[in-house]
Amino acid sequence: MFVFGINVTICIFIREVGLIIYQVGLSGYADNRKGPFMDIINQTNRTMLFEEINPEKLDLITIVGDVKGIDSLSDDKIKEINEHLLVRSFDEFLDKFSPSVYSFYNAANQKVMYTLKKPDGIAEDAISEIKIDQSNDFLKMLFTLIDTKRSQGITNVDFKFENLLDMISPKKVMDDIRQVRKEIHYLYGHYEKLDDGDPKKLDLGDKLNTMFEDASKNYNNVMAMLPLAIEDIKTRLLLGGAQEENQSEAIQIGMLTIGEDGELKIIEAPKSDSRELMVLDENSGNGLMSVFEEDYESITETPSSYVKDLVVRTFCPLPTVHTEVNIETEVQNYNTYLEFYKNAKDDFVKTVKPLVEKILGVKMFFDQYVTKNKGMQPAMLITNTKLDMLVKSSNIPRLETYLNTVNAKNDFTDTIWFGIVPSVDMDSAGKAKVTRERFRGNEKVVKQDGNTMESLTMLLQVVKDFKVQVFFSFSTGEETTFNSMATAGIDKYIDKCGILVRKEFSEFAIPCIPNFTIIPKDKSGVVIDSRMLQTEDGVKLSQEKEDILKLWIEGVYVGASYVAAGIVAAYQCPEYLRETFKVVSREYPGVRFDIEAGENGLRAVTTMAKEISGFTNNIKDSINRKNFGFVFSSENAQIQGKDIKRITVYKARSLAMSEDGFDSIYKTLVSTYIERILRFQTGDFKHDNIVKFFSNNPSSQKSKWLGTRGFVNSIIHDGDDMSYVIDDKSNLCHIDLVFNGNVKNLEVTITKGTTPVKA
Repeated sequence: MFVFGINVTICIFIREVGLIIYQVGLSGYADNRKGPFMDIINQTNRTMLFEEINPEKLDLITIVGDVKGIDSLSDDKIKEINEHLLVRSFDEFLDKFSPSVYSFYNAANQKVMYTLKKPDGIAEDAISEIKIDQSNDFLKMLFTLIDTKRSQGITNVDFKFENLLDMISPKKVMDDIRQVRKEIHYLYGHYEKLDDGDPKKLDLGDKLNTMFEDASKNYNNVMAMLPLAIEDIKTRLLLGGAQEENQSEAIQIGMLTIGEDGELKIIEAPKSDSRELMVLDENSGNGLMSVFEEDYESITETPSSYVKDLVVRTFCPLPTVHTEVNIETEVQNYNTYLEFYKNAKDDFVKTVKPLVEKILGVKMFFDQYVTKNKGMQPAMLITNTKLDMLVKSSNIPRLETYLNTVNAKNDFTDTIWFGIVPSVDMDSAGKAKVTRERFRGNEKVVKQDGNTMESLTMLLQVVKDFKVQVFFSFSTGEETTFNSMATAGIDKYIDKCGILVRKEFSEFAIPCIPNFTIIPKDKSGVVIDSRMLQTEDGVKLSQEKEDILKLWIEGVYVGASYVAAGIVAAYQCPEYLRETFKVVSREYPGVRFDIEAGENGLRAVTTMAKEISGFTNNIKDSINRKNFGFVFSSENAQIQGKDIKRITVYKARSLAMSEDGFDSIYKTLVSTYIERILRFQTGDFKHDNIVKFFSNNPSSQKSKWLGTRGFVNSIIHDGDDMSYVIDDKSNLCHIDLVFNGNVKNLEVTITKGTTPVKA
């Protein structure tokens, strides 16, 4: 039943008393029933990301469209929004949003230009789209680094970042290609042995087609071919030189013989025709060479014999080839390619880094949901538009209409419970003004992708009416890391959030600190390679410091709001809680789960590896005294004799004030949940139904909740209570929700036309 026009207002009064103590009588017992409440509200963790991922894709503002004169969107429109903007996994995110960087070549300055938005005014065929997916070497390197650090469980200061950063060097790119080459040769060998028409041969043909398709994507991409050219020249010119020496003398391929007098000799081997390409396995190799040659010539728009030979040499290695090599030209080409690659890669990394940090954030959100049995799987709806655009006065009605459709009905399938706003501007203070630069310092780069506090305030003003709790974090960089907080404390964050305190929306604002470091700024150097020098005896790679080409990534970070929303969304699922807690009911979501209570924070840990050895006692005392924010901790801790090697949640507070600082986020969440259940079960707050809801009858909702205390996710815990008073004169129902001594007062307007019933 839907009743429109009912005014629901909530006033909050808070008193903090004591800690939660769970009943021990139910230890070891878990409720396996999926009760009616999970049927009424089947999810309490859909999250809205207020961020732009790919401007070429549709966004919420565009799909919602004009909303003049309408109160809600149609079911078809909600379905369309979900089809384009809703994702339930990281893979689905990459598939739907296809995050990309666009590149084109500038003949004026002989540089590769990169941009996150498709440039206007440039011919379509002059622009290359680079998809930032799991096959991208930069993203692949970051995923490997995160996984390795997680498995090792050591702090940033001890982790060998340099061992993984070289994954974007030409040498490592070539290593990946060697693996692909190995697989192609393996499959092609089996393919050739089978009869035409053999179903197995056809299956192998499909696999080979897929692998050739991936390889051929780079034929027209000079930037992708450069690492191959660099390693190809190095392989040919340094042939015969020891790996560690990186140098070579002029060589002639020979063969070991025994002379007439029994002496050992190495004589020059018979020379083959320079046009003849010899490979390890002639039968399969020659066929493959022909396939690659034909494939290159048919696909490439502007064929080059040099690139064609490069492709063939790359995928069909030549152990014996006699060709005259112009060493001077090859050395010059090598150094030119290397310099160009380094500069282009440098520009690419600087352009793509803000996008990569968003991609990592989405991955970390979904990564927090670690469970063998999938239950209430977190889902993310991405607005795909900048926050300042979304909160413009002309666009706010569209956001309100969408939220009114999904959050103000008794159908909770598409209800939005949480929001994420990353990269809120953090003004740096205390830096001395320099009038003259005597030494080279950091370039002053203005971050273009940040969100302002004003935009966040406008958003909170809107979403408070729809009970959306917004996790927000500050701009990424060294100033907002664990290291920074360990030395400077949390005061700058409290000061920054001052304008959000004591507002109607304060309980829906959750500041998340500190941000996570994937690569520290001071450990973000990547050695690409060294320049090559021509010597009297051949060639060698220079060991001089100025000849070693290195780029600096300048640090990679993930906003704390992604991980905070991820862990809260994860523990809404009873199956997730059952992984680490014995006393869990499948009947209820995790809205009442207090991650600060007892050992909860040590059991429901994040997937993020520890970063520092911990905060000092002074910093921890300050955090405990002020009880501010959703704070992550990198402390040494143990549970049941096992070391905790992950980042844990230390505080989970919103900006709603309480007597001892700020209030816990679960109180707002469980209050929202109870209000929605109440509205549903009382037919939009009908008088007689409200009385039944709170009666002492064993079948009443209050009695059922009181009777299922003792679970880690019970709606009512020990120390909690619910009571109500109906004022017939004003037609209002005052509901006191007591959470462990904290009282929230809900004031709801009763639906008229009902007969009062005594409890």
